[in-house]
Amino acid sequence: MLEAICFGSLVIALIALPSLLLITITLCWCSLVFGASIMQDKDLSEYNPSLSNTSKNLPCSHHLCKLGTNCKGPKEPCPYIVDYNSENTSTSGFLVEDKLHLASASNHATKNHVQASVILGCGRIQSGSYLDGAAPDGVMGLGLGDISVPSLLAKAGLIQNSFSICFDENDSGRILFGDEVFATQQSTPFLPFAGKSDDYFVGLEHYCVGSFCLKLTQFQALVDSGTSFTYLPTEVYEKIVFEFDKQVNATRIHLQDSPFEYCYNASSQELHSIPSMRLMFATNRSYPIHNPLLTDSENQAFSKFCLTLLPMDGEYGIIGQNFMKGYRLVFDRENLKLGWSKSNCQDINGNQAHLKPPSNDGSPNPLPTTEQQSIPNTRAVPPAVAKRASSNSSVAVPQQIPSWLGLMISLVLLVFCLPVT
Repeated sequence: MLEAICFGSLVIALIALPSLLLITITLCWCSLVFGASIMQDKDLSEYNPSLSNTSKNLPCSHHLCKLGTNCKGPKEPCPYIVDYNSENTSTSGFLVEDKLHLASASNHATKNHVQASVILGCGRIQSGSYLDGAAPDGVMGLGLGDISVPSLLAKAGLIQNSFSICFDENDSGRILFGDEVFATQQSTPFLPFAGKSDDYFVGLEHYCVGSFCLKLTQFQALVDSGTSFTYLPTEVYEKIVFEFDKQVNATRIHLQDSPFEYCYNASSQELHSIPSMRLMFATNRSYPIHNPLLTDSENQAFSKFCLTLLPMDGEYGIIGQNFMKGYRLVFDRENLKLGWSKSNCQDINGNQAHLKPPSNDGSPNPLPTTEQQSIPNTRAVPPAVAKRASSNSSVAVPQQIPSWLGLMISLVLLVFCLPVT
């Protein structure tokens, strides 16, 4: 059995294999082709809690209701508010509890079904990039907050407290809940940022262009698959693009509708001589970038391409989805480290993941009790703090680019839905 659901720009097929929870992701294709926004038609349907016989409002009295103090009474639906980096972008509504259905499938095991209770942010009011087409059917939160999907699955005893994500070159891929860092992977620790361990920050020491590694002032970067492109602090960005422009053997051009400053017109031969790029983390671990370019081939002889780096104000950067392609990235939340290894996303068998079977009575896994809320080495974060920058931050993405692929920025599983009854 394969059950597909759609959240945000993702069509998600959920499979629970005997050794893992696997989510296969097929992205609704939406990319910037030098100013043109292209999205395939998808039959997106709103989630209606009243049509689900397992849906129920999360009451204000529930221990997972972070904004319960704003309620008039303990039985009212729990509200949520999430503000994002992108300018004037927010969502608000009510929290709903429902079942996530996972079908186990294997050639060597009897199929069974696992139901896990998750919390949905049922969006009632959206603003900013949401109104411009970003995440048209919602987003999936993979953060460290109490009500993110991996947090709830781990607290219910279904998985180890970790997950992996993989994007291939065709903008599809998979998520494995319970996947763990294995011996052949490189890794680097997650670091606290501003004294808090709320997000997936890593330390960067060098950025290499070709064989030349720039000795940068050490800065931290947020690993965020929910951001389409990669952002660097302005001062660091200027050093890198200057070095790239010096090494590249192509004619620089200006593309009016592109947000990228460094675009070129190159022959097919010149494309093969574009300098490589790699990140060097604080643990001296090398992370080659498989494809830092956005390319548009006009004909067989010439192509336009842009370096998909963007500057941002502030002291940290963001490693976005475009720098994650070609890797199996493991977010080990238990040991607070990021692991990576090359992958085409089809070679993942989940041997490192561990799915714990449902109880003997086959009953669905309930939401964790108050005593089960604490996960070692993690810190609970209310949804309202998802915003990390001021509303005029340069991290805001132009309208033509999808602001998120909808996987990690949010701290809740958010769907846009019909009114809660």
